[in-house]
Formats: sequence, C-alpha cells, structure tokens
Amino acid sequence: MISPDFIVRLPLFLTILTPISHIETDLQLIAHLADQREEENDHFKSFLANQDPVGIDLRVFALQAAITPQIDCRQCGNCCKTLMIEVTQPEAEQVAQLLGVESDQFVSENLEKGIGQRMIMNTMPCRFLEELSCTIYTDRFAGCREFPALHLPGFTARYFTTRMHYGRCPIIFNVLEALKKELSFFTPDLPVSV
Repeated sequence: MISPDFIVRLPLFLTILTPISHIETDLQLIAHLADQREEENDHFKSFLANQDPVGIDLRVFALQAAITPQIDCRQCGNCCKTLMIEVTQPEAEQVAQLLGVESDQFVSENLEKGIGQRMIMNTMPCRFLEELSCTIYTDRFAGCREFPALHLPGFTARYFTTRMHYGRCPIIFNVLEALKKELSFFTPDLPVSV
C-alpha cells in the first residue's frame, strides 16, 4: 500500500509522460462521448487488469494533480446534482448544528435511512447546492470531500465506480482520457479516442 505521505509528495517529482493538450469541460459533449466510448471503456477495464496497479495509481495521481486545477467545479456542479451522498450520524449532527436545527429534524427532513441505519441525502440535486456552489462547503460531507477520489490508491479496483461518473465529471473524463493516451491504449476494432 502507498503511504499517504508519499501521495502528498507525489506531484513534486512524478511527471506526466504525455502532455495534456485539451481539457474538455462541455458537459453535453462529455455525456455524448461517454455514451460513444462505452465499449472502449469496457476494453480499457480489461487492459487495466493486466497493468501494475501501483504504477496505474501513480499515473492517475499525477494526471489528477495536473488536470483538477484546470477545471472549475463551480462551473459544473454535476456531482452535487447527481450523486447519492452517504451521510454519517456525526456529519448529520454537525450540519444540523450549523443550520441551527435539532439533529433529528435534520435527519427526518434531509436524509433517507437504509439498511444498517446508513443514511443518504434524500434529494437530487443536493439541497445545499445554490448557483453551482455548496452552501456548507467547509462542513460538507466526506463523500463530497472525497469526490472524485482520484487521489486515493486502488484506482484499478475502483474502476467501475469511477467509470460510473465518467460521463458526468469533467475531472474523471479528462483523467481517464489522458490515462488512455499515456498508456498508449487503443483497440484495433474501435475508433481511437481523440
């Protein structure tokens, strides 16, 4: 396993092998390309299964570090519009206090309880999204904080989950496309991604 200390230092010395020539942020085009590249991305999953997972993590970390600063999430907000965010009891209590309401009231009005008392936000888009900004940003939930989770080790093990967001998150879309180029991935029977 890669130590968190190593991950923090990573962008200082790992370079991206293939220059990133274009960052795509058009949400409609990203959704269209995601549909168009579904089969290609299935092949990419198989391709990744034959790669060194730590090496893939290192490349993803570097690509994420290079791409994320070039994308203004406040121009998108797709994650806040479409994700089902899990909320822990301590997080619910913290946000309830921030809003000046009782924890039980916050839970009953904003969360849905599932198996094992797991709770998720009960509205999409998130009720805390206003004009593409989070009104509780400094106190946002861990799931929001972690997204798109490209800074975490285990990318190949999480590929399915990451790919679920490929058509909605410009960061994920651009990192995956850059990773394909960096690994010289292509399938002869499919058109090459541009």
